[in-house]
Amino acid sequence: MNWLMAFVYRLINICSKELLAVLKDPSSRVILVVPPLMQSLLFGYAASYDLTDAPYAVLDQSNSLHSRELIARIDGTGVFHRIATLHSSDQIAAVIGNGEALLAIQIPADFDARLNLQQVSPIQMILDGRNSATANTAAGHIGAIVASYNQRLDPDSGPLIQVVSRAWFNDNLQTRWIILPGMIAALSMIQTMMLTALSVAREREQGTFDQLLVTPHTPLEILISKAVPSILIGLVQSTLVLLVSLFWFQIPMAGSLATLYAGLLMFTIASVGIGLSISALSANMQQAMLYTFVLIMPLMLLSGLATPVENMPDILQTATYLNPLRFSIHLVREVYLEGAQLADVVPDLIPLIIISVVTLPLAAWLFRHRLV
Repeated sequence: MNWLMAFVYRLINICSKELLAVLKDPSSRVILVVPPLMQSLLFGYAASYDLTDAPYAVLDQSNSLHSRELIARIDGTGVFHRIATLHSSDQIAAVIGNGEALLAIQIPADFDARLNLQQVSPIQMILDGRNSATANTAAGHIGAIVASYNQRLDPDSGPLIQVVSRAWFNDNLQTRWIILPGMIAALSMIQTMMLTALSVAREREQGTFDQLLVTPHTPLEILISKAVPSILIGLVQSTLVLLVSLFWFQIPMAGSLATLYAGLLMFTIASVGIGLSISALSANMQQAMLYTFVLIMPLMLLSGLATPVENMPDILQTATYLNPLRFSIHLVREVYLEGAQLADVVPDLIPLIIISVVTLPLAAWLFRHRLV
């Protein structure tokens, strides 16, 4: 018990010292601009709103000549590819909810009969509102296809087919509903990575880190003292964005705060591990800031925050599996917009745990064995 009390006491002291250093040193909050070359390359390849691949599902309850012709026109665009032919409306929730399909088209049983009677025949298009920009673009494409088919049916009459759209998880397809939940994680990563990247580098530059290594504090205690203040600040940053989303922009939260913060905590720990590894590799604060901002821009662009991961080239899609921000943004959106429970976000938590398990021991080893 005495050993445990002494361990906790040492941790409190050294964590207090680190927290004060972070809060009082203006240089730890300096922001640099990412090199223009990195921006231009990644924006050119990853940041694209072009609709090139839109998976969809169809429920054709009419199974008539007209319905098959309309579906053939959609399939023939080269943009939409059918991933499922459904047999009941109950199946729509599964293909939209798990992200397999961007949209689902339901053609009613009386579709052909109404057209033959020159009556308006509505079809329903259900969109995945979690990606509002892509959903809006896809809806526009479908509208153009239906308009063209209307013209072929009867050039002299008004439209006979009417598309009725409904977006899930984001009723009005507002981009704000998608961006702000993602920023709960993204802003936290920027802050925590910057603070942790500067922590060890600052002490190396000031000549106090070698003194810290020869104190009675173990490398584990030093690692914890460097990580805890940044984790706390990162969670506070996430909380501020969460409060703005909830109360200023009035974006309703469907899930549990406990599940959300469990995911944010794991993501923040992973970000701290990356930041500490950068800091341990850096000889001074200038290097630490440069390495951090060179890394932050690719992490942001490859996270799915602004553009879907599915629209990126295959090699970049593979690279996103090393990005903790990809999993955290997906986790936050699932909890915030869809009401996902803890069991539903386990596939996102596991990569974050793996990244933490790799980066934190690496940072501890680099404290004493820095290669440069």
